[in-house]
Amino acid sequence: MARILLTLAMFLLAAGCGRSDGPQETGSLPGSKPNAAPQPAGADGEVTLTGAGATFPYPLYSKWISEFQKANTKVKINYQSIGSGGGIRQITERTVDFGATDAPMTEEQLAKAAGILHLPTCLGAVVLTYNLEGVPSGLKLTPEAAAHIFLGKIKKWNDQAIQKENPDVKLPDKEIATVHRSDGSGTTKIFVDYLSAVSPEWKSGPGTGTSVNWPGGLGAKGNDGVSALITSTPASIGYIELAYAMQNKLTFASLRNKSGKFVAPSLESTTAAGAGAAAKMPDDLRMSIVDAEGEDAYPIAGFTYLLVYQEQKDLAKGKVLANFAKWAMQDGQKFTNDLHYAPLPTAVVEKVNKKLATLVGPDGKPLLTPTP
Repeated sequence: MARILLTLAMFLLAAGCGRSDGPQETGSLPGSKPNAAPQPAGADGEVTLTGAGATFPYPLYSKWISEFQKANTKVKINYQSIGSGGGIRQITERTVDFGATDAPMTEEQLAKAAGILHLPTCLGAVVLTYNLEGVPSGLKLTPEAAAHIFLGKIKKWNDQAIQKENPDVKLPDKEIATVHRSDGSGTTKIFVDYLSAVSPEWKSGPGTGTSVNWPGGLGAKGNDGVSALITSTPASIGYIELAYAMQNKLTFASLRNKSGKFVAPSLESTTAAGAGAAAKMPDDLRMSIVDAEGEDAYPIAGFTYLLVYQEQKDLAKGKVLANFAKWAMQDGQKFTNDLHYAPLPTAVVEKVNKKLATLVGPDGKPLLTPTP
């Protein structure tokens, strides 16, 4: 009997020593167990990573994860598209292995999460889509006109500020109905960054952020909600992501860029915006690229980012995360166009690779093998 009790005690002690003491989750992901921390690497060589954040890159990240897992059968990556704010919160609390956001973290947010790196993964554009019977895609809008429409100063579609740039288009004498996101989003942040860059009145008024106090208009949640509201509201205009507009064959405007050229949103003009901004990219890679330099640059574009800690606490998971991000910079970029995302310019890829080389494990050693 004593031998049985001794064996049982040793078993319980071993089980207690094997328990993970990782950080606990304070706001669980959809489908996850409450108060569950990210799972450590398995003893059988399997490694599971969890990530959460921006909804915009979700289709691309899902493709990347699928392809990466095919080549790395011992790896499982679970990404939850809960929004940029959720991704920042989860990585700050260390309840995920990586976060994702369309809007770079603020200085205040970084102060709460020291050591986080921003890694651009692709580019997206925000387009002004409209519902005007008989008016196809390509309606030309100046920066001033776009700002004045959403400020409520241009009230009708046949206003001279719009008509003079579109002399061959018969614009209706109808009131403009503006549509915006009712939820906080990276899409809103990019769009109002643009309005703030081109309009002093907007900058000193509603300003910028993932949500703002709109001067008027109708609100809807998500790109699907905004799109549905525009589709069902004659003479309306709103902003959504380019990938969503292309997938749903919606009509959208061409905008006059910083070089004075009217440019339609496309994968090429979005990449051009990134290329024009690359030379000015700061060392931490956080930047707004709205109203970018370059004759072919579309003016409402932005990077979407992975958020990772420079020092990884788990060596096995850190190596997988570093290699996944490295793969995304190389093989992963070829999947962008088919999914309506703009690939990163070469100059930006080089900057991200330099950041990846600084990722270290708990022993302080680089997680990636240096390339000769």
